[in-house]
Amino acid sequence: MPEHAVPLSGGGRGVFEPFLAALASPEIIAEVVAIAIVGLIGLAAAQLGRTWVRRHASLVGHRGVPARLIEGAMLLAPFLVAILLLLLTRAALGLLGMHRAVIDVALHLTAVLVLVRLAVYVLRLLLGPESWIREWETRLTIGLWLIFGFRLMGWFDAAEGALDSIDLLPGKASFSLWDLIKGVVVVTVFAVITSLVARAIERRIMKIDAVAVSTRIGISKFAYFSLVSIGILLGINAAGVDVTTLTIFTGAIGLGLGFGLQAIASNFVSGFVLLVDKSIKPGDVISFTQHTGTSTENFGWVQELRGRYVVVRDRDGVETLVPNQNLITNSVINWSYSDQRVRLRLPVMISYDDDPELALEVLLQAARDHPRILREPGPVSRLMSFEDFGMRVEVRFWIADPMNGVNNVRSDVNRSIFRLFRQQGIKIPVAQREIRIVQAPPSPAPGARG
Repeated sequence: MPEHAVPLSGGGRGVFEPFLAALASPEIIAEVVAIAIVGLIGLAAAQLGRTWVRRHASLVGHRGVPARLIEGAMLLAPFLVAILLLLLTRAALGLLGMHRAVIDVALHLTAVLVLVRLAVYVLRLLLGPESWIREWETRLTIGLWLIFGFRLMGWFDAAEGALDSIDLLPGKASFSLWDLIKGVVVVTVFAVITSLVARAIERRIMKIDAVAVSTRIGISKFAYFSLVSIGILLGINAAGVDVTTLTIFTGAIGLGLGFGLQAIASNFVSGFVLLVDKSIKPGDVISFTQHTGTSTENFGWVQELRGRYVVVRDRDGVETLVPNQNLITNSVINWSYSDQRVRLRLPVMISYDDDPELALEVLLQAARDHPRILREPGPVSRLMSFEDFGMRVEVRFWIADPMNGVNNVRSDVNRSIFRLFRQQGIKIPVAQREIRIVQAPPSPAPGARG
């Protein structure tokens, strides 16, 4: 508390009345004008800093320690310039023997704002770019600064008394607005601290290459939710709320899970099961279909395993969010579960006028020429059946990289088959039906003798 800031403090109505009365004096008005000028200069310095960063963005970069340091410097630059100018103004007023109480208060408040802004910025870096701090950074900074500012100027006790006098639950139990705000702040602090610890554990676990990716994700997600839940409970307890009184709320939550939130709870449990049994992992190639073999319906790559869903990206670049429960209850083809090698089968019909031995050799030749088809085991051709309008032959081959696509290999081999069949004169028959109209013999005339 500055030495000359006594008229700005007090209790009850005396907090604001002396302050408003002091604003009418010429000395206070001069200090307020000086503070306003300093604020405008700080805003101009901030605008110049942002312009410089935009012009030199290619040199600065967007990632790494230098970019973060420059971003932090740009955030604090206007406040640091304001502090420097306030110190110069205070020194000038001291030389002139003028009043400096308001300047001292502004210096203290600006210094507190610098510390709060720096702390919130560091907290945002620790929580990561996707945390909620990025959207609430400015509002959180202003809220914390107001709290510390009220404490610095001696207004905190008066504000606490005013908020504590507002009872939200009239009756035997006392629960004021101040209790609500204090509880929210304490729970938030505990949740943020445990979230930081959980993020640190998650980053450490994800660097362990000896553990499978799905196991690492499962451990990190379980640790994160567990620690944050414990932090919230500890925060509620530290706020003065008896945890045993929350039994009715936990019962209501359990009832909601049993009815309205059943699907959500099932997806969360299914996601944990997928992480534990390692049936689906990031990078796996899967397809959702009730058919076995080489069907490629809903073919895609597993990008992420989330708490409620799995992100699957197909060859068109479309990302599908598949609920975890669907992967547990429905049949899913995992093309890379234990072995990435898969066998493809391409059936084709040939005419009865063609030599099947030649056709089988042509099928092998079409499969051997493709670079993605394995040489061991090599491709084989088979005469499968005799149909109504031709013989059904088939070529079978293996590929080791289904993540690079399956239908593109089918297309390449089919084109080679069609080209080689034309060169060898092998015909692909089309189903035909022949209709014969038989005319009935004329019936004998009436009365004719046999």
